[in-house]
Amino acid sequence: MILTKQYRCIHSASCQCTKGHLSEDVIFLVFQHLNWNPNLIAKLSCVCKWFDDLAKRVLWKEFCQARAPKMMLDLQSSGSHSADGNWSALGKLLIFCSGCKEGGLFNNVQVPGHFVYRTRFSRTSGKSFLMPQCINDVLYVSDPCEHIDQGEEGDLGFFRGIFKSFASSNVRRMLINRGAQLHQTEICPYCKARLWNMLQANMIPQSASVRLGSSEDCIEYYVCLNGHLLGVCTLLPLSDSEDVSESKE
Repeated sequence: MILTKQYRCIHSASCQCTKGHLSEDVIFLVFQHLNWNPNLIAKLSCVCKWFDDLAKRVLWKEFCQARAPKMMLDLQSSGSHSADGNWSALGKLLIFCSGCKEGGLFNNVQVPGHFVYRTRFSRTSGKSFLMPQCINDVLYVSDPCEHIDQGEEGDLGFFRGIFKSFASSNVRRMLINRGAQLHQTEICPYCKARLWNMLQANMIPQSASVRLGSSEDCIEYYVCLNGHLLGVCTLLPLSDSEDVSESKE
């Protein structure tokens, strides 16, 4: 049996990899066999800076491309070799509902974050979250993650999304032109960038509440500097949301 050469970790003086570690090629093949398991990728990232760098640069990218191949192909079609933010942030966005802590982004809403098995992201749905002036932007938005019977808040739906090429988007340009203020304390749960409040910027179209099946005045979402979107809405009872959808057609 031929053993692959091991490499000493040179990224951190405190690293525990004193006997070296396998090459990137071997680790790549191992995680390919594991179908890019996100739980194991996250654990590997905690070992040392070398593994963390490998995970961010290679493994999370492969996970994203395996989980949502068409979406990733579109996000990279502008010529960029990496998604806005980084691959680990995008991987987390695909599988993690951020929820909200009390006193956080969404005032009194308190729902713990959690992993989700599968989430559908739609470019068509994303159009409903764009102002007419920004309709040419590309935004992928998830179906709402439903949290039923949250006391006075009712039935809540948390949703998340990502812009393609956010740095050159009309939404970003419009936020800057309107002098929108970044949140003073809260940051994006996916990439830790600062956030714009789309409600305060008056940039939430009525079509967003129709798409989500929520009350028009019960929807709020933020966009971070890297183009990640996260929001919450109060979901209407099924019969009411159906009536709203029919009245808009």
